[in-house]
Amino acid sequence: MTWLAFALLTVVSWGLYGVLLHTGQLAMTDPENGRYKAFLFVGVAYLITAVIGSLIVLLLNGANWDYPTKGVMWSTAAGMVGAIGALGVLLAFGAKGSPTVVMAIVFAGAPIINAVVAALAHPPAGGWASVRWPFVLGIVLAAVGGCLVTFFRPGT
Repeated sequence: MTWLAFALLTVVSWGLYGVLLHTGQLAMTDPENGRYKAFLFVGVAYLITAVIGSLIVLLLNGANWDYPTKGVMWSTAAGMVGAIGALGVLLAFGAKGSPTVVMAIVFAGAPIINAVVAALAHPPAGGWASVRWPFVLGIVLAAVGGCLVTFFRPGT
């Protein structure tokens, strides 16, 4: 069950991400470039957390320093799509999207993309006919939930 604690840590962290990023953007007091200034410090935070933190954990675990090309390429691609997503959030804020709406769409839509792409990348052992209805229902409910939060957000 340790995995669940880590998953919930991510839920809380990413749940705070949009609000904190929007607050940082506004606190830059630069309507034209504040979002990009905020994004710069997201990068600094990634440097501190992902690069330095990972190096410390690797050193403490006595990891080898062999990095296969395929692993480096896929991991770099993951970082790029994560950064592109973060930039997309900022661009949405800049286009007058509110954190409530933008993040609801992101966090309802991302699990749908994840479920579909993961299923395509690793098809079910019994074939597509073995996909159970609760999986499909979960995808539909995520989409409906995102719409409901967007259309009926507080203040509308």
